[in-house]
Amino acid sequence: MNAFDELTNNFSRLPGIGKKSAIRIVNWLLKQDKIYVQKFSQNLGSLQDKVKPCSICGTWTETDPCPICSNPLRDNSQICVVEQAQDVSTIEAYGEYKGLYHVLGGLIRPLDGIGPAQLAIQPLLARIRDGKVAEVIIATNPTVEGDTTALYLNKVILELGIDNPVKVTRLATGIPVGGDLEYIDKRTLALSFRGRSSL
Repeated sequence: MNAFDELTNNFSRLPGIGKKSAIRIVNWLLKQDKIYVQKFSQNLGSLQDKVKPCSICGTWTETDPCPICSNPLRDNSQICVVEQAQDVSTIEAYGEYKGLYHVLGGLIRPLDGIGPAQLAIQPLLARIRDGKVAEVIIATNPTVEGDTTALYLNKVILELGIDNPVKVTRLATGIPVGGDLEYIDKRTLALSFRGRSSL
């Protein structure tokens, strides 16, 4: 296998990139300035050495603790629980949420052999036991696995039996702003009815 084919295979293993896209990327790289390609290669080579999970919340960071956990202006009474580290970036991009985060590292998937023990649930419970947390916001995706994980988290948090009970909430799901009922699927519509709020 030559260098072109090997690099194409490497790129095609990335999520969302098929064989044709991988070939396009390698062809594009071959046309670029050599200094750019070398810098790209160095950045890629040092990525796992420089970027690590935060020891508190689990999001990707170059400093430990991460800038969110170490920011004294963040609301430490709220923890938003997400599935993966990239979910933190998604929520942060909106600029609305000012609390802290906790990355589970996946969802409960019994058929794939992933149970609570394989996720970062115990560190979350330890953070709640500290007594500063008033609300845990579960922001897992509204899928079977996401709902199962949310229900499990709610159960184990309630079972902690701490002096100040923690409020467990779930992100609202349902009809998007500007959405048309005619085009909404049944599950989304059902979630919208269940998650309705007072006007």
